[in-house]
Amino acid sequence: MQTLIDNEKKEKSTNFIYEFIKEDLSQGGRFEGKKIHTRFPPEPNGYLHIGHAKAICIDFGMAEAFGGTCNLRMDDTNPSQENTKYVEAIKEDIRWLGFDWDNRFYYASDYFSQMYEFACKLIKKGLAYVCELNIDQVKQNRGDLTHPAVSPYRNRPINESLNLFQRMKDGEFKDGAMTLRAKIDLASGNFNMRDPVIYRINHTHHHRSKDSWCIYPMYDFAHPIEDAIEGITHSLCSLEFEDHRPLYDWVVNNIDIHSKPRQIEFARLCINYTVMSKRKLRYLIENGKVSNWDDPRLPTLSGLKRRGYTPRAIRNFCEKIGIAKVNSTIEYSFLEHCLREDLNITAQRVMAVLRPIKLIIKNYPEGKTEEFEVENNPNCPEAGKRIVTFSRELFVEADDFMKEPIKGYFRLFPGNEVRLKSTYIVRCTGFDEDVNGIKVYAEYDPDTRGGTTKNGHKVRGTIHWVDAKTAVDAQVNLYDSLFKDPEPELNKQGFLSTLNPNSLDVLNNCKLEKSLETAKQGDSFQFMRLGYFCLDNAKSKSGSMVFNRSVSLKDSFKIN
Repeated sequence: MQTLIDNEKKEKSTNFIYEFIKEDLSQGGRFEGKKIHTRFPPEPNGYLHIGHAKAICIDFGMAEAFGGTCNLRMDDTNPSQENTKYVEAIKEDIRWLGFDWDNRFYYASDYFSQMYEFACKLIKKGLAYVCELNIDQVKQNRGDLTHPAVSPYRNRPINESLNLFQRMKDGEFKDGAMTLRAKIDLASGNFNMRDPVIYRINHTHHHRSKDSWCIYPMYDFAHPIEDAIEGITHSLCSLEFEDHRPLYDWVVNNIDIHSKPRQIEFARLCINYTVMSKRKLRYLIENGKVSNWDDPRLPTLSGLKRRGYTPRAIRNFCEKIGIAKVNSTIEYSFLEHCLREDLNITAQRVMAVLRPIKLIIKNYPEGKTEEFEVENNPNCPEAGKRIVTFSRELFVEADDFMKEPIKGYFRLFPGNEVRLKSTYIVRCTGFDEDVNGIKVYAEYDPDTRGGTTKNGHKVRGTIHWVDAKTAVDAQVNLYDSLFKDPEPELNKQGFLSTLNPNSLDVLNNCKLEKSLETAKQGDSFQFMRLGYFCLDNAKSKSGSMVFNRSVSLKDSFKIN
């Protein structure tokens, strides 16, 4: 996200979060004289996805806009699914996007002792109590809009609750036997305020605190405390936490701490033809529907990176969709549009043949090889030029030849002329077909070097090719949407019923121009006429190259 600090000078539009923060920092505002301090608090129970990228751009971007700071904090209050491998993956993804937390890296578990003490003080104030209803019973007793919730333990003596809470901490009780609940309002119209659970028993090994704790704070209790301890001014979170804001404020107002952060909610990112629930993504992985968290069909940042998405494309996408107060669904084609915009400027043009057939130029001297200098990217002059070789035998795309052409077909067929990109004009003279496939024959006009025509002669078709002498073999993966339904999570048969069986097409024996031998991780290429591709570093090995199609050349997104 571009810095917003000079927005007014640049006359750029702002958003409601920017305006709220500006007001809070101004004279007489809630945080007058302070620097903005935000945080990004992911749970380390999976990899980050494109929805997290939006939150990252907002959290770090707003801090950058006002010259403030942003913390990175792992919300590790639920040890069941958390793992250090996710912590490292999250850090890597944030750095890849181009953000840094400048050593302001924390864990929720850093504050477990303080949270416990705050909980004890709430009990002493008569604002929390130990409840022996299990989770199902708590739900059954929540009441409805006309009936208040019920808890038979609400008036338990303070000393008794303190004693039981200590024993919960000491591990005397089984999971689910007891909880600590905040004592707020059983009749509240906001069900989050009906004496919510703020601590539960969970005898699970924690990736950091090991077995020191067997009780863990609920997110709604832990999160405001973490923000307050770290001096966060603005807690920016997605819209599903809007109804939780009164509880957030209740916690910070009833614990003994000076800092009082402000929570502001924004619409979460929804994109069609995909799912962004980590629970559903994990199910796809664990049940073999995709290979792993970095599968290029997933909306995870590691998957998008492996597919060839660039940090700039993702940040531009997040900036262009803006920050809204109402949830909406963005077209996946717009994300692809943002990638094309970036790669059109940065990607090197090369030639590759994905479904090769042999083209033999019968009148070209055997053993001869020519070199042609071609531009790497006409949209970027500083990209320079490269050399491609040309000889008697070439590879061309199978669909660039037809034995009997259909109407409007201007590529290779017997008797027709085409331009071989950047080299010569050739005329198809025939073909052979056997069990090994088709060989196409042609003759070239040596006076058309560079693909130029003579005396106004017109050639309507131009095709790409690869020199058979120097061609590099590769596997190429073509990706389509993982789901057939634009809203898979709303499908009545379940999101799995909408999986696209053709989301991955693996092509072997593809032929690439020799310059791609030196391709490395992070390089993007436009395979002429075919799309944008990148080297799959996770699969490529010495002598075995694998490329992933990042996006096709055709842009289906329409800008009004």
